[in-house]
Amino acid sequence: MSHNELLKNEKIGKLLLKFSIPAIIGMVVNALYNVVDRMYIGWIGPLAMTGIGLSLPLMTLLMGFGMLVGIGAGSRISIKLGEGHQDEAERILGNAFTLLFFIMGVVMVLGLLFKTPLLYLFGASEATIGYADEYLTIILYGAIFQGLGFGLTGVMRSEGHPTIAMMTTIGAALTNIVLDPIFIFGLDMGIAGAALATILSQFFSMMVVIYHFTKGKSRLKLHRRNLKLSKTVVISIVSIGMSPFFMQVAASVVSVIANNSLKAYGGDIAIGAMTVINAIAIFFLMPIFGINQGTQPIVGYNYGAKEYGRVKQALKLAITAGVTVATTGFILTQFLTEPLVRIFNSDPELIAVATKGMRIFLSMLPLVGFQIISANYFQAVGKAPKAIFLSLLRQVLVLIPLLIILPKIFGLTGVWYAGPTADFVASLLTAIFLFKELRHLDERV
Repeated sequence: MSHNELLKNEKIGKLLLKFSIPAIIGMVVNALYNVVDRMYIGWIGPLAMTGIGLSLPLMTLLMGFGMLVGIGAGSRISIKLGEGHQDEAERILGNAFTLLFFIMGVVMVLGLLFKTPLLYLFGASEATIGYADEYLTIILYGAIFQGLGFGLTGVMRSEGHPTIAMMTTIGAALTNIVLDPIFIFGLDMGIAGAALATILSQFFSMMVVIYHFTKGKSRLKLHRRNLKLSKTVVISIVSIGMSPFFMQVAASVVSVIANNSLKAYGGDIAIGAMTVINAIAIFFLMPIFGINQGTQPIVGYNYGAKEYGRVKQALKLAITAGVTVATTGFILTQFLTEPLVRIFNSDPELIAVATKGMRIFLSMLPLVGFQIISANYFQAVGKAPKAIFLSLLRQVLVLIPLLIILPKIFGLTGVWYAGPTADFVASLLTAIFLFKELRHLDERV
């Protein structure tokens, strides 16, 4: 059965497993890399962990640019393949490659020029600026590796190779996990070793995806004629990719505001505690992102083919899976809180702050599973305005005001309560949007 026939005729449950499981495995391994990476850095000391937290806003922005092009191109390619337009899909691929290279190159140069004042803006102190600057400098040198590797791995899934995409992600993560202790402790490079291991793993991903789209098994090929940017194609990519990009930009802004509130009400240790909480949270969020990645080509193709009943079925199964994963994360973070924190550091002050913070900050995890999957639906079917609004809803419209207001009333505890409050409000409004969309689909079935 061809890729197109598979997406159109295979049972949705079986199809979702086929596309999602490789993405989930890849994401879980990637999350494991994040945990191991933070664990090694935590062993350097609690202030080294804080240094990573200070670098997070700019690192989040780097990932956002990768999503802007990678997810936008992947969604457009799925729809074009569903419509039977192979040439147009290859044109989108070529433009995505050039756009990623150019954007990440510009971000690298600007980041290196302004990193020190930015880190102070992000909440750095004299005690932590050295760690943050050393780590971020090396990460920025690998920006192009990250952009091409991360962005085009998503396109692999969209054009029908989820297993290869999974193996690429796993290979990069394992490269990082193996190199971390060698560079950090074996070569005594400290936090710089962690950054070097990260960019080398990203270089691995980049080389694999370039091979895949030039000499590998890809049904789409990178052709020189498609590398020249087309205004129409770029706009079509960016219009869809803008949703996850804005979400990452918002996450970056949130990190800056949160870091400054954490520093004001809890000091450098509180920023380190939030870094630990984020590392643990991402371990449970990554599988949900994997479900999203597996669902996107199924929903996008069938929506393009006007198979709306299959679109609705795929969405419902994805939401069920996402909520199940998130609920599992909720149970573990509420009842195994201290053991999870101790994986990263044994400092008593850091443990006390992170334990309290995690129980509060992640208390709405089950709703987060629903919200992430539902917002992704609008992105997959090309409804960019709604996708952008729902992506920005939690981070900008709700969370940022709460991070400014609640700490003034409740101190450090207010920072922790801002997260679950925003999760609840965003999930409620997303449910309203989705209910209307499902009614619209029922009318078209």
